[in-house]
Amino acid sequence: MSRRQLAYSLLTLLMIASFALASCGAPATQAPIVETEAPAIEQPAEQPTQAPVEEPTEPPAAEPAEKKVATFIWTQEFDTLNPYYTDMWFSTVTHQVWNCWAWNFNDRNEAIPYLVAELPSSENGGVSEDGTTITMKLRDDLVWSDGTPLTSADFIFTYEMVMDPNNTVASTDPYDKVASMEAPDERTVVITFAEPYAPWVGTLWKGLLPQHVLQPEFDTNGNINEAAWNSEPTVGCGPYVFAEWESGSYARFIVNDNYWEAKPKIDEIFFTFVPDDASQVAAMQAGDGDLGTFIAYSDVPTLQDAGIEIRTVFSGYNEGIFFVINDTNGEPTLPEKADSPVRELAVRKAIAMSIDRASIASDLLLGLTGVPASYWDSLPFYNTPPLENYPYDPDAAMQILEEAGWVDNNGDGIREKDGRDLHVTYGTTIREIRQDTQAVVQQQLREIGIDVELLTYESDIFFAGMDDDGPAASGDIDLMQWSDSSNFPDPDYYYWYCSEIPTPDYPQGGNWQYYCNEELDGLFATQASQVDPAERQKTFQRINQIFYDEVVWLGMWQDPDLWALGSRLDNVKLSGVTPLYSITEWDLTE
Repeated sequence: MSRRQLAYSLLTLLMIASFALASCGAPATQAPIVETEAPAIEQPAEQPTQAPVEEPTEPPAAEPAEKKVATFIWTQEFDTLNPYYTDMWFSTVTHQVWNCWAWNFNDRNEAIPYLVAELPSSENGGVSEDGTTITMKLRDDLVWSDGTPLTSADFIFTYEMVMDPNNTVASTDPYDKVASMEAPDERTVVITFAEPYAPWVGTLWKGLLPQHVLQPEFDTNGNINEAAWNSEPTVGCGPYVFAEWESGSYARFIVNDNYWEAKPKIDEIFFTFVPDDASQVAAMQAGDGDLGTFIAYSDVPTLQDAGIEIRTVFSGYNEGIFFVINDTNGEPTLPEKADSPVRELAVRKAIAMSIDRASIASDLLLGLTGVPASYWDSLPFYNTPPLENYPYDPDAAMQILEEAGWVDNNGDGIREKDGRDLHVTYGTTIREIRQDTQAVVQQQLREIGIDVELLTYESDIFFAGMDDDGPAASGDIDLMQWSDSSNFPDPDYYYWYCSEIPTPDYPQGGNWQYYCNEELDGLFATQASQVDPAERQKTFQRINQIFYDEVVWLGMWQDPDLWALGSRLDNVKLSGVTPLYSITEWDLTE
């Protein structure tokens, strides 16, 4: 969910990156890779037959080939590297570099075994007939990067750390639905849910915690919140292992010599953190980056003209506006915002019908993407029949407001009701495309009599939790914009449960809309237990309809991942779920 951006100039970053790489034996701008050859070995002259025979000398060792370093340009810095303390995309996509999921997803977004010998199924006995029990059989060659065996005990420990209330993890979902978890032996994990749980493939084991490293920390402090491993995970289980993280500048991962699969072809992965889209584009154009991501549509032609390949990877994301509905079955959750205009359905409908989203996609995004009608737009099976988008109809929107009592009595162009102006706040991150969108929306809503106050934040501030006074999490903004997804490729997501509304006792709650609809709550619980896809599809039809009727979310544009690949990268496959799943097969060419 959260996305962090840093305010450092590109020049400074590239200088720091160059210095850092020089110190580890590789420049920031990688020179063409030259495979060195061993020098020719002169044959010794013939010796007289009577002379003693000397032992042959060893030929000089060949010069090692230049280290292959791939540079990835990230426009947001990691918030943490502990998989369970973050929802940040820029952190989670690194997991396939240094951590490990029980199963990855390939370039067709299909689950493929990784830590497990095979994906559990009803056919192989891994999924019980009633859908409540998942039995995982682990590979027998798994080890952590320090050589310690990786066993079922690490899975049990990970579960216990997620569920321990002293650990402030991003979410306990789906582990809070587990009735029991057992490890009958070192290679078996048995997970039993309280009731059938359909989304397990898309939600379980997105990262693993090393028990032998973190158990002592937990025993000493009663939690792992401040564990050094969270930001310096020098023990991992992926093809690379953490080397260093210079906050505000870069992070390095080097080859894991104890990796239990084929060693990667690239020796080092170097993440450079840049402050904005323009810095990323400049770095890619200059050849200072091999991989960029989260590319703005407006930058696509520029990068393509520079010979950069652009890959579109569907990952379930859609950019949208989330409304702080602040309604718990008719009662406000946030008393200080009880009179917010956005609590009124009429106002939300008018807003939805007054934003020309098709023009935004055409003009600001160059027509390279469309407008989603549903939060599940990228999962057509769960958006069947597809919803029709709210029409762009400012006249009808003004009529809705008039009928709801919002009229311009004093002629200043802003509607009033009960002595207060129709004023809303609209907040997002400093990303350029979002600020451009804000300007368009502000103008279009002004035309129907809604006064819009624009708020922009650095990503780490905007996405901070309630306990850190984050404006979105604290319900301080009426309209909030960001890009988000379900547990793609599964439609389930925890945002919408009543129990996820943030409170002082549960500041990490993800329902920043402060919206509790008992029917919606029940439907989300129902779909999670429906193992029959057809039945689950019907449940999502009703969920979609509630979203539409209540204007819970307004899709702005479809937001698949756009990746920029430099000319040196070879044999790259990307997934929408675990993007770097095949990184051991990637290579750098001259």
